[in-house]
Amino acid sequence: MLRLVPCLTLASALLLGGLSVAPAQSNPALRLSLNQSYLEDVANAAPLPLDDPKAMFGHVLGSLPERVKVYPTENYFYFNFMHDGSRYAGNIRLDASDRDRGKVHFAYFVDLAEWKDQDPVQHILLGPEHGVRVTKLAPLLYRVAFAGKSVDFELNDLSGVKPPDGFLTADERYIGPVFDESGIRFFLVYNGKLKLFHYVLDETVRVADHFFPANATDRILVGKRTGFAFYRDRHGDRKILVGVFEGNSRVNNQFDGPFDQLPDNFIEGESLRSAILEVEPALAGRIDRFGGSPDGQDRFLISPYLHYRHEEDLMISHAGAESKTLPRHMYYACFVFEPGEDPEATKPTARSKPARSAKKSAKPVRTAQGAR
Repeated sequence: MLRLVPCLTLASALLLGGLSVAPAQSNPALRLSLNQSYLEDVANAAPLPLDDPKAMFGHVLGSLPERVKVYPTENYFYFNFMHDGSRYAGNIRLDASDRDRGKVHFAYFVDLAEWKDQDPVQHILLGPEHGVRVTKLAPLLYRVAFAGKSVDFELNDLSGVKPPDGFLTADERYIGPVFDESGIRFFLVYNGKLKLFHYVLDETVRVADHFFPANATDRILVGKRTGFAFYRDRHGDRKILVGVFEGNSRVNNQFDGPFDQLPDNFIEGESLRSAILEVEPALAGRIDRFGGSPDGQDRFLISPYLHYRHEEDLMISHAGAESKTLPRHMYYACFVFEPGEDPEATKPTARSKPARSAKKSAKPVRTAQGAR
């Protein structure tokens, strides 16, 4: 039996290092992860068909309960497992662009680490031709069946989530709600005057983190759990994401930023594509309404935040925002960083949720297939 550690509930998002969840405790408020379980999983060398993605899909699906919830808004159901001394990560994805055609994506790989090269990613797009059935039971509920096992995947319903009144500036348009795999919620906002995007913290719900002020200014707040850095907007009661810790981006963990959790289920009509085309008119006719290429291999990269290594790296935002010479209308441009602008060139050339890299290029794209 494959022992999976789901990586999507808020409780599970707190588990680092692949520790398995212990059996139910007498105190329901305390959910332990045990080093004992981790060491036993590391020692497990029972054979698995790691070179056969279809067979591995059967093992993973067979190890899940009859119903699971998919929190991230790009519809990734994340998991990891230990096998023969290695930690594997993977996902089952019900992509908004093809799930209603009976397709489901499946990927897994040896997890990333800063001290080694990336291992190959196993990815397969499954459908009826593989004996896999994807049935839509409700607008955000899908049943996936294979080899005698079926699992209902409940997608996260954020259809009623909107920014509070007065939250947006006159130049901004709301694209949709983001639920990141870190457990943090954002509003994805587009500024039509400056032609840029922001991820703004959603504080209409309890925020699953605690923040401390930067040493140099209390305008910048950093999450103790996530490392996400926010700037307290001088012109409104809101916090704009300005930084993601660069080490998390390199190893592609759940704290690598919300670039890969766009609000796919809640994008109204052409709102995202029209915003992207204002930024990159040359993409006209080359992207779908999700910002993806026709072959599904690439997707427009919305990653306006800095990848920082040291707290002082974040001061570039504050310096711009405090500038006495900066025109007022350029204020929100202080919180956007293009690829290659990170201090000390610390931004990685590839941030793979494997096979979904955010590449340094003139055309901001990220590869979409088999993403984590």
